[in-house]
Amino acid sequence: MHWLVSIAEFLVNEVLSQPAYLVGLITATGLIALKKTAGQIIGGAIKATLGFLLIGAGANLVVAALAPLGEMIQGATGAHGVIPTNEAIVGIAQAQFGARVAWLMIVGFGVSLLLARFTPLRYVFLTGHHMLFMATLLTVVLATAGQSSAVVVLVGGVLLGILLVSMPAFAHPWTKRITGDNTIAIGHFGTAGYVAAGATGQLVGRRSRSTEDMKLPEGLRFLRDSMVATALSMVLIYVILAILFLAKAGRDTAFKAFAVDGGAAAATGIGNYLMQSVMQGLQFGIAVAIILFGVRTILGELVPAFQGIAKKVVPGAVPSLDAPIVFPYAQNAVLIGFLCSFLGGLVSLGLLSALFHPWFGLALVLPGLVPHFFTGGAAGVYGNATGGRRGAALGAFVNGVLITFLPALLLKVLGAFGEENTTFGDADFGWFGALIGNAAKLGGAGAVVLMLAIGAVVLGGAVLVQKRVVETGWDPGARRDAVLPRTEAPAAAAPAAAKATSTVTTAYAKIAPPAGAPTPPPPPEAG
Repeated sequence: MHWLVSIAEFLVNEVLSQPAYLVGLITATGLIALKKTAGQIIGGAIKATLGFLLIGAGANLVVAALAPLGEMIQGATGAHGVIPTNEAIVGIAQAQFGARVAWLMIVGFGVSLLLARFTPLRYVFLTGHHMLFMATLLTVVLATAGQSSAVVVLVGGVLLGILLVSMPAFAHPWTKRITGDNTIAIGHFGTAGYVAAGATGQLVGRRSRSTEDMKLPEGLRFLRDSMVATALSMVLIYVILAILFLAKAGRDTAFKAFAVDGGAAAATGIGNYLMQSVMQGLQFGIAVAIILFGVRTILGELVPAFQGIAKKVVPGAVPSLDAPIVFPYAQNAVLIGFLCSFLGGLVSLGLLSALFHPWFGLALVLPGLVPHFFTGGAAGVYGNATGGRRGAALGAFVNGVLITFLPALLLKVLGAFGEENTTFGDADFGWFGALIGNAAKLGGAGAVVLMLAIGAVVLGGAVLVQKRVVETGWDPGARRDAVLPRTEAPAAAAPAAAKATSTVTTAYAKIAPPAGAPTPPPPPEAG
């Protein structure tokens, strides 16, 4: 039996939890189905793998660039509480529940493939680390509620499989609004925040121009380069907070801010301290540029490969990918979304501190910069797609509120893990974990029935959305198009891989991808 556990842990920890390997294998499978040559299969798989590694490298740089900023914000504001960090809480839980997490994840992925094959939800979830995060969350809430290992693995696996195909469906009307077609979906457990952002954009931004259409004075036209604008904005934020932190905490404490995560503390005076702030802001700009390049690289290989999978394995398969997959479609919205989501987190922290902590005992959830960047940035893109600048700002603000209050509710069902000063950070972990955790506390057969009923409701809702909304072509930005009509975007914006198969791409005038953004090739002709 031990060798079976070892195999399961190897598959989860070394393959399925590594998105780069998983995507490379999926790409190779699709190219084999398309009967490509051995060289094309190997080259395509490696390039898709490298694309995901580029995204990971950029994400690591983002985390490293934001770590000192988080120290400065806490030091300048004096806030103390729980910081949501998915990787941290998963690492803590693995020590106790590693084997159950492994089996639950394998069962869940298998269930998701069956659902993708035999239901209208043709989504294949490829964000391996988020599969691991949700598998860990379900294991923790079920195990701490006293459920047996069999229930944890089997019921948890069914629930995970349902989520893997359902959440992309709920977001897909807004995802299609962003991308202009049906070739990719969002596969990330911040979906509730993205749907809320898109819906908010519909409410507030009917006449608001896109974030990508900002008109700048001639002397500021250099800010139209998203990498320059992102880096400059972060430099200003860093320098301002560095000065505030220095004024409040003093030189000795402030200079140590850059020693977080193995960095070097400022050692030669205030000038060095400020210039390290400038460098961190510039590094952030580089990190975002790397992520965008990785997204473009992977789409050039993965989308064509999925045509083969759709033909042979899961008819109509749509790859569900990580949140940064939408970043290239509205790069200004990413920065606006990050800042406004963080602002929403700060406002929500104030409400928790003043009202909900003393009245309801909810924990104080500090705004973690990493979840606010990735989910807030994506929420900004979704809000911009339906509501332009106002949609990007207010939609991301709503996301910031959600990823502050939902983790506070989730802590109530994590048992001893709720005292670890960290928790799961993205929106879907909060609402689904709280529902399942409270249902699991009932105990016995009643708890199993209730948990499966919740899963059935989620699955049924997703099927309904797919049949009545996605497949009917409902456009969440139709009202906005009455004011800002569609135009035709030239195929020059498409990567070289797509030019051979497409000459003109229909896109929305104010959300068309900027030059260099991925424009997936059209689906194969019938027959």
